[in-house]
Amino acid sequence: LESELLECINTLNRDSEVHGILVQLPLPHHLNERKVLDAIDVQKDVDGLSIHNLGSLAQPSGSPLVVPCTPAGCMELLKRSGVDVAGKECVVLGRSGIVGMPMALLLIRANATVTMCHSGTVDVVSACK
Repeated sequence: LESELLECINTLNRDSEVHGILVQLPLPHHLNERKVLDAIDVQKDVDGLSIHNLGSLAQPSGSPLVVPCTPAGCMELLKRSGVDVAGKECVVLGRSGIVGMPMALLLIRANATVTMCHSGTVDVVSACK
């Protein structure tokens, strides 16, 4: 039940021994993902999926407390590989809140020009050329 999950999150939020909360996504269809993620204390949002963290990531001068790990790892991989995305045209496939959207935001912060393709994109192949 959603109410049980929300109560569990609230209990973890209040527990000073718990430093981070991660909700495994995707949730079953009967659970409201946004409601569940918003219940997590922003200080314990280790996935960086709270409105505060994603909103801060979207602001040019924003300072998210945590950046979602997969996009952060992709950016680190690019950096360690010597790939400077500044001024480059980058394509992100997918617009999920877990990977696609934060990836696009991180690339924009790194001065890349970003095209986002998703299930509604008419010609993905052309966008990727």
